[in-house]
Amino acid sequence: MLQFKTKKMTVALSVCLSILLSPVVTQAEPTSTGSTASRQAADQKAALAKKAAAQKKAAEEKAKAEQAQKAETPKEEHATE
Repeated sequence: MLQFKTKKMTVALSVCLSILLSPVVTQAEPTSTGSTASRQAADQKAALAKKAAAQKKAAEEKAKAEQAQKAETPKEEHATE
């Protein structure tokens, strides 16, 4: 009877240890895909932000050029009259 209890105890103990240690083993494995994917996403986000900033700057320069052209146009008309 004592051997039977010992076997039950050993099985229960090994099952508990395997359950407790399994998350550690799965978390300890290095996964390069997660870090690579996050780095690529960050690079893509940075590139989109840079592109948006460049487009905004170009739009502002275009608006300034149009304002300067509008400001010069009435002066030229008054000068010819």
